Amino acid sequence: MGGKGPPGVSGKEGQRGTQGPFGTKGQKGHMGPAGHSCKIQYAAFSVSRRKSLHSTEYYQTVIFDSAFVNLYDHFNMFSGTFVCYIPGIYFFNLNVHTWNLKETYLHIMKNTEEMAILYAQPSDRSIMQSQSLMLQLNEKDEVWVRMFKRERENALYNDETDIYLIFNGYLIKPMDD
Repeated sequence: MGGKGPPGVSGKEGQRGTQGPFGTKGQKGHMGPAGHSCKIQYAAFSVSRRKSLHSTEYYQTVIFDSAFVNLYDHFNMFSGTFVCYIPGIYFFNLNVHTWNLKETYLHIMKNTEEMAILYAQPSDRSIMQSQSLMLQLNEKDEVWVRMFKRERENALYNDETDIYLIFNGYLIKPMDD
């Protein structure tokens, strides 16, 4: 007889067979990563000052006397500071009314560091001035406003009727997201 020949042409596909028996149960898998917290976190404040303020010291903390919003009392009205209890990204905004012929010079502070300046030169007329910024805060960080007195008198205008001096802050995104 001769040698083995080339393979032949495949035949037609047959009918589907019956399902075989179940295999043995496998081992338990590893624990997956922790899921996201369903707890929604908030932090927000909007405070104002109804009285004018003149610088009396080289550095002077601006104390606010009214609160429009102060969620969970994270803004301390006695010390003039916002205390971070939820680490994350925050937005802050400061609005002031300058005083005619007087300088306006303020710092938005994070702990002991100057983060932004709100400045207006002395002028024949008063203006509304604003400064905004976003900050990444850790737990127990403090944000506050300080007047800075240079060689000229520094002042913020206000009256008992209208509100011109407002400081706002709110959480944009918690860090654990």
